[in-house]
Amino acid sequence: MPRDRSHREPEYQPPAAGPEQGSSAVRAAHRVIALLTRDQVDYLDKLGKDAQFSSGNKLTRTEILAAMVNALQRLDLDGKGVRNVGQFEQRIVDAMRRRKSET
Repeated sequence: MPRDRSHREPEYQPPAAGPEQGSSAVRAAHRVIALLTRDQVDYLDKLGKDAQFSSGNKLTRTEILAAMVNALQRLDLDGKGVRNVGQFEQRIVDAMRRRKSET
């Protein structure tokens, strides 16, 4: 039986590179400085290179981080009651597992 796709979530759409003529949907980007471990940076680079070698399109660190934030927004997470980063990380994993079991 075909799967009902009428309420499928929209795919990630990266912010436009620059203002397009006649477009009111362009969102302003804000610079964020983040301190990551070497392993975290290496992982971002690996994701970008994996995309490049498999599709021909390299994802930048910024694009990957923006996609991660967008994915978290789609999980409807908030910071209420979070006492430390480990607890928040577990909340993210739990939300992803719940979401996966719903599909």
